[in-house]
Amino acid sequence: MKWRVLFCLALATIVASMWMTVSGQPGRGFTGSFQAPAIDYQQAPLADAVSQLARRVDAGDVHLSYDEHSGYLSSVLRELGVSVDSQLLVFSQTSLLASQISPKNPRAVYFNDRVAVAWVRGSQTIEMASQDPRQGIIFQRLERTASGAPSFARSTECLRCHVSWETFAVPGLMVLSTGPEDAAGYATGGAVDDRHPVSMRWGGWFVTGRSVPAGSLGTRITAPPWAAATFDATDYLSPHSDVVALMTLEHQARAANLLTYLGWETRIGASRARVDEIVRDLVDDFLFVDAAPLPGRIVGSSTFAERFASLGPADRRGRSLRQFDLTTRLMRYPCSYMIYTPAFDALPDVARYAVYDRIAEVLSGRNPSPVYTTLSGADRQAVLEILRDTKPEFASRASF
Repeated sequence: MKWRVLFCLALATIVASMWMTVSGQPGRGFTGSFQAPAIDYQQAPLADAVSQLARRVDAGDVHLSYDEHSGYLSSVLRELGVSVDSQLLVFSQTSLLASQISPKNPRAVYFNDRVAVAWVRGSQTIEMASQDPRQGIIFQRLERTASGAPSFARSTECLRCHVSWETFAVPGLMVLSTGPEDAAGYATGGAVDDRHPVSMRWGGWFVTGRSVPAGSLGTRITAPPWAAATFDATDYLSPHSDVVALMTLEHQARAANLLTYLGWETRIGASRARVDEIVRDLVDDFLFVDAAPLPGRIVGSSTFAERFASLGPADRRGRSLRQFDLTTRLMRYPCSYMIYTPAFDALPDVARYAVYDRIAEVLSGRNPSPVYTTLSGADRQAVLEILRDTKPEFASRASF
């Protein structure tokens, strides 16, 4: 266990340094206590997807099926509403299951808007990270007991790595890009998101797609049989590690962390100036203001992009914030689909309304800051119309 702690401490230092380099601001994060009555991270009741599933299993309302090849994985994904086409394959040893992970036996990650599920072939453990609307990311494990029954357990070990400046000092998600010199990658990499150029991303990941930019740190695979051409993919649910899914997760992780950060600071009574500062960061992230331009057309390998885009909601003209661009940027309409998540809806009113007002201020052109010149008039109008049709509370704000 000691080597894991050392690795995690090293990673926290690297992540903090990298975040400061990208953001230009040192160590900004949650200023309160996890034990504050308004937070109570360890003891407060949970409403995240995994906790809800665990209660249903314990009550006998749900039966998880066990498969000799992948354990409870398929059954868990089905019950959590996570599609197999979201599968990502990462071989950097950045997990509590590090000793079982390698380029020949990568860790598989599956996700939707609310939960990420990780599985390593040969392990009896499924790792899960789900976003509670108030509490942020909750880490849990699922194992098979000696009696054959599934057993859910909340994990605190994960917090050693998953609370850092990169997560704004709240329990959060990170997508790491690691270098080749160190087997575990900690000495040559760090956390990345959509603000980073492709040249800094995807180290330690298989990246499949019919058109994947060259020059990244990832292992590019651009033709069938996809990842199965590189290692024995027996027992994996899919041969894909889709580039579009990976870019989506990179955006989603930071957005989820910002939602938790804003919610926690507001609930502990942070000053309005501090809340407004975080709102600005969140809105800039939601509007992809600092996103690095893509170096060329990107085409995935699986059905992820099509399925994801079909989930909606759509406005009266059929436009959705889930539709992809994939030529110069990730999304066709520059506003994050994370505005539809339970975590956003659970923000305290003062924070949620401040986000709405900031979005409207930017998109209407009332904010003259030059950082928003990347948003074209057509994009601003389209996002406003989509939000008015699909987010009733946004449309009802009197200041619009």
